[in-house]
Amino acid sequence: MDIAHTPAAERIARVLCGQRISINAGGETESASAMVDDHWRDHLPDALAVLRTLREPDQHMAAAGDPAIWEAMVLVAIEQAKPKPQTLVL
Repeated sequence: MDIAHTPAAERIARVLCGQRISINAGGETESASAMVDDHWRDHLPDALAVLRTLREPDQHMAAAGDPAIWEAMVLVAIEQAKPKPQTLVL
């Protein structure tokens, strides 16, 4: 099984950003990777909305595995996407 090295919220935000920008997904830009790199953070609120929706697996998903583990994994992805407090050094 492959394991991604990029956080789930970032991956979702990048997909949403690319979907809006890339001509391959209905946008207007032929080469969208640089724009996605620059603008994916703008789509983090939407990515978090997707993750919050996915907290509860549907019946078919629950039948395939442990719903408690699924929920725990999605909650970790949501927590990981929250902005980290920053300390100002004067």
